Amino acid sequence: KAMCSGKLQTGLLVASYFVYLLVGAAVFQALERTAEKQEKIAAAQMKEAFLQNFTHLTVAEMEQFMKNLSEAIQNGVYPAGNESQIEDSNWDFSNSFFFAGTVVSTIGYGTLHPKTAGGQIFCVFFALFGIPLNIVFLHRVGKMLSLLCKKLGKFLYEKGMRKKKIKFLTLLFFLVTGILVFLCLPSLFFQITEGWSYSEGIYFAFITLSTIGFGDYVVGKQPGRNYFSYYRMLVAIWILFGLAWIALLFNL
Repeated sequence: KAMCSGKLQTGLLVASYFVYLLVGAAVFQALERTAEKQEKIAAAQMKEAFLQNFTHLTVAEMEQFMKNLSEAIQNGVYPAGNESQIEDSNWDFSNSFFFAGTVVSTIGYGTLHPKTAGGQIFCVFFALFGIPLNIVFLHRVGKMLSLLCKKLGKFLYEKGMRKKKIKFLTLLFFLVTGILVFLCLPSLFFQITEGWSYSEGIYFAFITLSTIGFGDYVVGKQPGRNYFSYYRMLVAIWILFGLAWIALLFNL
């Protein structure tokens, strides 16, 4: 019976965790999308004005243009390219979900951030309750994985292996499979999808899963590359399970 209620609890926890992220993503999207669109239109107009007058701009006007441009880029608006970019939102659902995931996991790349007052205040409360929820979630998934570990150990023990050797082998097994599943394979995937080198992929995967999150490399961000929809959502899920694997390693 305890086993059954434990499974139910885990199911509820996983479900509520994902619902929390989905609701958060929807709210961030609702709060940020319009403001971002206005910013994109403003950036496009600024570029237009510059292209019309750039032959006789004063030094001061040029300085102002550079300042506005770098501000736009910092806010994730790239005035390069054509009009279609106004339609591509940094706050579509996949991006918003990715953002919500990086908030609760405390990675915080800093490339996408709320700019409206509402978005910023919501972010504070979202993180306030989301970070503990994330810790509980990771702990629970780690626990489930360590139960797998125990089963593996029990199986080896019945085959007549010594306890110390079993401990070493299970740790090795989880270390090796984890490194393969969460570092080596994703890096290959990033190499193909992002056009990074393999070492850049490894670097990104490590900086992400260690929750350092410099934000110098971020997935799905390169202008002009075609990503499949929900690419970033997939990456967010990879991050969550990668973090659970790291939690398990600390457990072991």
